[in-house]
Amino acid sequence: MADPVSVVERLGEAGGIQNLSAPLQTALYLGGLVLVPALLVCLTPFTRIIIVLSFVRRAVTSQDIPPNTVLLGLSLFLTLFVMGPTLDEINTKALTPYLDKQISGGEAARAGGASLHQFMLRNTRRQDLALFIHMAECKNLQKPSDTPWHVLIPAYVISELKTAFIMGFCIYVPFLLVDLVVASILTAMGMMMMPPVIVSAPFKILLFVLADGWHLAARALSVSFG
Repeated sequence: MADPVSVVERLGEAGGIQNLSAPLQTALYLGGLVLVPALLVCLTPFTRIIIVLSFVRRAVTSQDIPPNTVLLGLSLFLTLFVMGPTLDEINTKALTPYLDKQISGGEAARAGGASLHQFMLRNTRRQDLALFIHMAECKNLQKPSDTPWHVLIPAYVISELKTAFIMGFCIYVPFLLVDLVVASILTAMGMMMMPPVIVSAPFKILLFVLADGWHLAARALSVSFG
C-alpha cells in the first residue's frame, strides 16, 4: 500500500504537477478534494472532538440542540486549535520553504509528513500501535518514527475512538445519576406513567449550565492531546 507522503514525494521528484497538462492538473486537484474529508477525520483530532461533543449533546438530552452545523463548526475550529503547533511547524519547515522555492515538493512532503507523523505517534496508544505492527509483520522497525503510514493511521484512528468513548462515558455518568434520582422520586410519588426523561431534562440542562459544561468540555478536549 502506497503511503500518501511517498506519493507526493514521487510527484515532487518527477518535477511536480506543474509539468502536467492543465486538464490533468484540474483532475488531480478535484480528486485531491475528495480525499480532504477522509484526511481530516483520519489524520487530525477531529474524530475525538466530534464524538465527545456528540456525547455531550446526547447526555444533556437536548435533542438537536445545538444543531449539527454548530457541532461540526466547533469541532473544526477546536481541531485547528489543537493542531496549531503542528501546523506552525509544517508551515515553517515545509510550506514556506517550498513556496520560496528553497526545497522541492518531495522534500516539503517529507518535512511536513514528519511533523504530522510525530503528532499522531504522540496521541496513539502503544497497544493499538503494537497491534497493527504485529498484523503488518513490520519486523525491521528500529524506532517509533520508522512506523509506516499504513500502520500508523488505523492505529491512530482506533486509539482516538477509544479515548473518545472513555471521555463520553465520564460525561454520561453525572447525567445518568440525575435520571436515576428523578425516576426514584416519580416512583415514590406514584407517577410511574410519566417518562423520567421529560422531568429530568430541565435539571440536566441546569446542571450543565451551572457547571459551565461547554467550557469544561473544550478544556478537557484541548488538554487531552499530547
